[in-house]
Amino acid sequence: MEPGGSCCGGNGSTTRRLDYLLWGSTLVVTTAYLAHAVWGHRLEAGFWHVFTMGVFELMNRMWWGLLAGILAMALLSKVPREFVMSLLGTGRGFSGLLRATTAGLCLDLCNHGILMVGAKLYERGASLGQVLAFLIASPWNSFSLTLILFALIGAPWTLAFIGLSFVVALLTGLLVERLTTLGKLPPNPNATSLPQDFRFFPEAKRRLQETSFDWHFFATALKTGVVDSRMILRWILFGAVLTAFIRAIMPDDVFAAWFGPTMAGLFLTLAATTVMEVCSEGSSPIAADLLNRAGAPGNAFTFLMAGAATDYTEMMVLRETTRSWRATLILPLLTVPQVLLLGWLLNAAA
Repeated sequence: MEPGGSCCGGNGSTTRRLDYLLWGSTLVVTTAYLAHAVWGHRLEAGFWHVFTMGVFELMNRMWWGLLAGILAMALLSKVPREFVMSLLGTGRGFSGLLRATTAGLCLDLCNHGILMVGAKLYERGASLGQVLAFLIASPWNSFSLTLILFALIGAPWTLAFIGLSFVVALLTGLLVERLTTLGKLPPNPNATSLPQDFRFFPEAKRRLQETSFDWHFFATALKTGVVDSRMILRWILFGAVLTAFIRAIMPDDVFAAWFGPTMAGLFLTLAATTVMEVCSEGSSPIAADLLNRAGAPGNAFTFLMAGAATDYTEMMVLRETTRSWRATLILPLLTVPQVLLLGWLLNAAA
């Protein structure tokens, strides 16, 4: 099997600088988490109580997604690039984007775990359009969270949101592929062509027979998953700190009171979801509240979708993965107008 490597592994220098963002965020998150776990019931209501509780709740919701993401990266590191591209397609056409979008809808990971998988797919040769379609379709569409939305807002709205998110992801992927073909966006330097005689199942059977699934195989895969995930973890942990800070200075009732089914409410929703790092587990209940209490289905859809399109964690991970600001900023530039238009139409139809 092919050994894994990081697409963002640096320039090969043996000198390593301390990652202040990673370890600083880790220190703050660990301290706040333990403080709330041990002394949370003793803290007086106020900033520190809300901040530590925010970190505590976020990490309790996010840990499984982070762990699943690391394990997925470990598994992908052992899968040769030609197998990844055989499953996703070449990316140069509708079928490859359709596969990537469908994979994003079906994969049961939160947005924090999906970032790791998206970065690894780019390293394994997936096109920029496929990766963006995968990321846009995935964050809140996991199977478990879809079941939660069925319970919170009902089947019709849930199915409508899923269908519209599929359209946004696929259309964005098609536009990105077109811009890449025109030379406006950089192609994936990790792209690889499949051999003409490549056959997935016979080749997979041969590779499996040649692979020894011993402790060394799993140990090296896990090590690669942990090392490759550090780039994503630094922004996720920083996002948890910032989210808890925003929660501490902006009460939920104030946040929810401003967002009705108006143009002002729609743009305030966009601004809030851009600023707030809300994980997919947290975004679903808030979106349901926007629909049920504020009567604004378009705002709910915007909160779910624009959060994935404008999330600063995702922006920074894309920047470090692709090494291109153009490839990074094209995500909100193409996605946000679509989301706002659909949000306005949903509010008008409600």
